[in-house]
Amino acid sequence: MRLIGALFRFSLLAVLVAALALAVAVAIAWSQLPGFDEMMRSPNGQSVEVRAADNSVLVSIGPSYGEWVPYARIPRTMTAAMIAVEDRRFWYHPGVDPIGIARAAVVNARAGRNVQGASTITQQLARNVFLTSNKTFARKGREMILALALERRFTKEALLELYLNRVYFGGGAYGIDAAARKFFGHSAARLSVEEAAIIAGLVKAPSRYAPSADAEAARRRAATVIATMVESGAVTPGEAANADVATVRFAPQEQASGVRYFTDWVLSEVETLTDESIEPLQVLTTLDPVGQRAAEAAIAAETPRGAQGALVAIARDGAVKAMVGGRDYVKTSYNRAVAARRQPGSAFKFFVYAAAIESGVTPDDIVEDRPITIGKWSPRNNNGRYAGPVSVRDAFAQSINTVAVELAARVGFDTVAEMARRFGITTPIDRQPAMALGTSDVTLLEMANAYATVANGGSETPPYAITRIVTGTGKILFDREPAAARVVVAPFVAQRMTDLMKAAVETGTGRAAQIGRPLAGKTGTTSSNKDGWFLGFTAELTTGVWMGRDDARAVSGLAGGRAPARAFAAYMARAVGGTPPEPLNTEVDPGADYVEPDNAAYGLDTGTGEAIGPDGQPIPGDVQQPLPEPPTDEARIDGAWLDRTLEEAQPPR
Repeated sequence: MRLIGALFRFSLLAVLVAALALAVAVAIAWSQLPGFDEMMRSPNGQSVEVRAADNSVLVSIGPSYGEWVPYARIPRTMTAAMIAVEDRRFWYHPGVDPIGIARAAVVNARAGRNVQGASTITQQLARNVFLTSNKTFARKGREMILALALERRFTKEALLELYLNRVYFGGGAYGIDAAARKFFGHSAARLSVEEAAIIAGLVKAPSRYAPSADAEAARRRAATVIATMVESGAVTPGEAANADVATVRFAPQEQASGVRYFTDWVLSEVETLTDESIEPLQVLTTLDPVGQRAAEAAIAAETPRGAQGALVAIARDGAVKAMVGGRDYVKTSYNRAVAARRQPGSAFKFFVYAAAIESGVTPDDIVEDRPITIGKWSPRNNNGRYAGPVSVRDAFAQSINTVAVELAARVGFDTVAEMARRFGITTPIDRQPAMALGTSDVTLLEMANAYATVANGGSETPPYAITRIVTGTGKILFDREPAAARVVVAPFVAQRMTDLMKAAVETGTGRAAQIGRPLAGKTGTTSSNKDGWFLGFTAELTTGVWMGRDDARAVSGLAGGRAPARAFAAYMARAVGGTPPEPLNTEVDPGADYVEPDNAAYGLDTGTGEAIGPDGQPIPGDVQQPLPEPPTDEARIDGAWLDRTLEEAQPPR
């Protein structure tokens, strides 16, 4: 009992000391807070200038402000919407909401990750005015102390006034008046329930829900906000029923160049490279303006009606020279070059053949194009016929499905998946036999990087866009140093893969991509013509093109060897035209030493065998399976062995 009493007294003392320390910290913060007028005048945001490789300005981004709206003039629906969606207990907590923290902890624990935050409006104000967005415990602690001090210094109404006039709403707009004028063409004093709900819904993710980025996403988010307002009692069910977000009309937005897909990607990278949030920044990039215009023109000209197109081009050192994320940035800023996950179809055979070549297969080996069945699945060729004995080179060039599945079965489907991991594919990979035909989703940037690795002799230099970040006063915050190349496959694998891809362009499915100089590439088309891909390279530049609909519906006539290949050719002819053609390296030196891939290239945790990504964290969606041993030193794949392998590769029933 005495021990329990001692522990109780110690705990009580610890709580008292912590409370005293907190009170002292809040008092100090309170004494250092600026006055209301000074906080009104304090600048918002940061100007950032993004420049191309030739030092021309691609985009200048800076804050946009409207008129300061006093609390008495802020529409009641605006304050009600913001409180309902961001901080339902705003009027009752002291700046930090213990109930909200407890609820978020439970939700996040159940989800196994952070899916819900617990920051109050006062905490958000403290962060916006005084702190950065770095996610550290120290910053969170300062945020809470400042929030408690702000609540002691100002009234709730004053805090709401500051918050609604300072918070960022996307599209460069800070404060509700700037947001109302940008998105609706009028002042904040005239906001309707629907418009207020749209603005309130932007705080969670301005870049995703801003009407200038995605009007339908903004409407869907507003509907969620209105439902939340009903739950909190901010509006009646009748008022909510009368609020029709579908009727809201947005103000016309200024036309934006397609280069904004690239600059948006760059700006997201800037946040990881520097903590500077006040001084103006100048960001120097790798983009080639002439090539970028050619890329935008190629996608605009060749993308089928009703579909979207994306393109990314990577130089040998990893520099991103062009990027197109869609046909119209104003209609949607969703960057399909880096964010969209789509099935690659036959473009994924790149990894199948790379694994086969590494296991000993050569382009001149003979394989059998014949009907095969694995379990209840029987892959078919696009033309519905079987060619019989063909060379590996011709099978790749003609994109024969049955041969790709046979080769994948020979080396093992796990081996193919790990080859994709080695080449930098981080999305989940299905280990079932159909994966050989490209059924797992990938991103265009990662696929282009994989092909660029072969173009670079089997060594990867990660794609990059930013070369330097400088402040307005000339202080260098980031200066890129050349990254060490990572050996992914031995040079002989890259050389033989280049041989196969040259054949695909010269005599196979990629003939429409020809530009009158040495070129290697591969087409990809998914079932029902939902996606079309072409990825290829010259000695100087690797380019990937994807086309399809955002809703994944079929696109009549879409195939990788048609519109995507033509867009590739249109861009590459301009991007590398005027330079002397360079031959591609397809000759294998039999006397060269075998180069082992870097350990990190395998994408496996050596302790657990789990697939891991570049950040060292496990990648979901993979299932490890035992690998069958392939035969050795055989030019023709043994049919009996293949039958046994296919039987072993059957998915579990």
